[in-house]
Amino acid sequence: MKNYSYAMLVALVFLGISCQPKKITYSVNSPSNINSIGFQLSAEGQPSYWVLHSLDKVIDTSYMGFEFKNQPPMLNNFEVVDHNTTSVEETWKMPWGEQREVENKYNELTLSLEEKTSPNRKLTIRFRAYDDGIGYRYEFPPQQNVDSITIMDEHTEFQLTGDHTTWWIPGDWDIYEHLYNTSKVSEIDALSKRDHPDLAQSTIPENAVNTPVTMRADNGIHLSFHEANLTDYAGMTLKVDTDKLKLTSELVGSGIHNHKLKTVLPAKSPWRTIQIADEAKDLIASRLIENLNEPSVIEDISWFSPMKYVGIWWEMHLGVSTWDMEATQDMNTFSTLDREQTSTKHGATTENTKKYIDFAAANGFGGVLVEGWNTGWDHWIGFEDREGVFDFVTPYADYDIDEVNRYAKDKGVEMIMHHETSAAPRTYDQQLEAAYDLMAKHGMHSVKTGYVGKIIPNGEYHHGQWMVNHYRKVLETAAKYKVAINAHEPIKATGLRRTYPNAISREGLRGQEFNAWASDGGNPPEHLPIVAFTRMLAGPIDFTPGAFEMRLPSKPNNQINTTLAQQLALYVVIYSPIQMACDLPENYEGNPAFQFIKDVGVDWEQSVVLNGEVGDYVTIAREERESGNWFVGGITDENARQIKVDFSFLDPDQKYEATLYSDTSESHFSTNPTAINIETLELDSSSKRTFQLAEGGGFAISLIKMD
Repeated sequence: MKNYSYAMLVALVFLGISCQPKKITYSVNSPSNINSIGFQLSAEGQPSYWVLHSLDKVIDTSYMGFEFKNQPPMLNNFEVVDHNTTSVEETWKMPWGEQREVENKYNELTLSLEEKTSPNRKLTIRFRAYDDGIGYRYEFPPQQNVDSITIMDEHTEFQLTGDHTTWWIPGDWDIYEHLYNTSKVSEIDALSKRDHPDLAQSTIPENAVNTPVTMRADNGIHLSFHEANLTDYAGMTLKVDTDKLKLTSELVGSGIHNHKLKTVLPAKSPWRTIQIADEAKDLIASRLIENLNEPSVIEDISWFSPMKYVGIWWEMHLGVSTWDMEATQDMNTFSTLDREQTSTKHGATTENTKKYIDFAAANGFGGVLVEGWNTGWDHWIGFEDREGVFDFVTPYADYDIDEVNRYAKDKGVEMIMHHETSAAPRTYDQQLEAAYDLMAKHGMHSVKTGYVGKIIPNGEYHHGQWMVNHYRKVLETAAKYKVAINAHEPIKATGLRRTYPNAISREGLRGQEFNAWASDGGNPPEHLPIVAFTRMLAGPIDFTPGAFEMRLPSKPNNQINTTLAQQLALYVVIYSPIQMACDLPENYEGNPAFQFIKDVGVDWEQSVVLNGEVGDYVTIAREERESGNWFVGGITDENARQIKVDFSFLDPDQKYEATLYSDTSESHFSTNPTAINIETLELDSSSKRTFQLAEGGGFAISLIKMD
C-alpha cells in the first residue's frame, strides 16, 4: 500500500475515496445516504461499479466497456486522471403531469479516465446518486485524430445479488406489445416469445429483456432498470445470463450498417438507470427518469391543453367499420379482403365524425380523434411495398377536412390528427412540413402517429439509432408548428417529456385494442397491475381506457377482462395527459357510470400512491390542478381482495362530496363484468373506508370540494 499520511487519508475519506492495495475506490452517496455508488478500476484497469441501498448491496461488482469498429476495444488499461463531486438541489415545474413541482436533488461523481498507453483515449463516467435510485452515463470527449466512433457493442453490466422475481417482456428490437411474464431471473426465456401471431413486427435475437424491467428481491427491495435521455443512440435491451444472474446491455443494431450506432465526437450515452424502493408503490412516485433529462427547450407550451377525447378508432377494431374508404380490411380476421368481398363501411366520413363531435361537445370532452381520414389505407395491412403509400394531406373523398374542423370549432372541440406511417418513415419525413402546416391551418395541436409493420428500409428496427433519430426529428418538427405527439409503435419513453413537453404520450405496450382481436382472448387481469410498475415508470401511456361493453358482439372469442369499475379506475391509475373514452358513444348513453369519465381530471397538482404490489393491485390518488378536486383509482388482478383507503391525503380544512364507483358482490371480470355500485356521501381527511374488489375489478372515487 502507498504510504499515505494521516491527514491525506482523512481528506480521501471526506472525498469518498478509500485506499486498498493497488486500488482506489471512489464513491458517492445520495442526499439522505439511502443509496451509494462505488467505483474502482481493476488490477487490469477495467472500470467497475457497485450499488448499495441502506447498506444492502443491490448491484455487485459490475464491469463497463465498449467495442468499436476500426478501433481497439475500450475495456481496460485505464487510469483515473481526474475526479470531482458536486451536489444539486432544485425544483422544476411540469407544464402538465402527475404533479406540478418536481424536486431534483442528487450528488454527482465525475471520473475522467485515460488509457495508460497509446492511443491514450479518454472516457468520462458520470454517476448521480438520488434517494430514489441511481444513474450513470458515458461521455466520449474529443480524441486526437478521431472525429467519430462506431460502436459495435456496449458492455455495461448489472450484476444482481440474487435470483429476483422479475416482471419482463422480451428484448424485442421492433415492438413492446408483449404480455408481461413473471419469473425468477434464472427462468427468463425471451426466445420462447418469438413468432407471436398477433404482432405486426417482431425481432427477438437473443435471451434479453426490454426496459423498464422490474424486480423484487427476497428481502423486499424493488429494482427497476431502464435508461434516460435516449438521444442519437440505439435503444438498450438487457441480455440475461441465467446462470450468473447478470444483465448486460445489448444495444439494438442495424442490419444495414452491421453496427449498433455511429456518432460524432464529443458524444454522450443515455443514462443507465436503476430505480430503487423498499416498497413497490414508491417506484411509481419516482421522478428519476425525468430528472435525468435536460430542462425544456420549448419556451411556451400553453398551446397544448391536457384533455379527454373520443374518436373513430374502436369501431374499426370491432370490425364495425374500416380505416380505408375502399373497405378492404376485416378486423375480425385482421386481414385484407378482395374488393368484391367488401362487408363493412368506412369509418372516417364527415357525417360520422360530426356525430362524435356532437357527443364530445355534449359531454365536455376536449377532442375528437379520426383515424382513416387520408388516402393510402387500402395498401396498409399485409403489403411489403408500403413506401410512398400514405398521403398525409389528402383526405378521402367522403371526409371534408375543412367542414369537419369548422364544425368542431363551432362546438368548442379540437380535432386530433392521425398519421399512420405503416413503418415507412422516409415517406413521412418527406411530408412532415406539409402535414404539420395543414394542422396549423386548422388549429390542430396534437397528432397520434403510428408505425405498424416492419421498418422500411429492411434491416432497420423500431428501436435502433436510425429510428430513434427519426422519432426525434418528428418531435422537433412538430414543436415548430405547435403540435404535440402521441406516438404509437414508438421508441420507449426515457423522460424526454421534460425537454420536449410536446411529447405528451405514447403507446409502447400491449394496449386496449388487443382485447378486441388477440388470439389469446385479450389482456389477462394481471396485465395492468404489472404495467403500473413497469412500463408506466418510463412515462405517460395512451392505453385508451373506458370500455363499457365488455363482451364484444362482433368478437365472440374476445372480451375485456376487467369489470366496469376497473375501467373507470384506469383514468387515475394509468397516467396520460390525454385520456380517451374509447367505446362507441351509444355504449355510454344512459349509463350513470359515465359520469366519472366526465368528471375525472387529466392534469394533476400532486399524486399519492397509496398502496400496491407488482402484478397484484395498486391504488393511486391524484389532486386535479386548479380545481383542488381529488380522484382515486384502485385495481386488482384475477384475485378478489379488500383495499383500505385512508383519506388523510385530503385537505384537512375541506369537506368533499364523494361519489364511489365500486364492484358489487356479484361482479366478476368474466361472468358479470358490468355490475357496479354507485353511491354518494360526504368524506374528509379523517375518513377511512374499505373496498371489496372483485376478480379483475376495481373502484373509482371522485371527491369534489364542497362549499
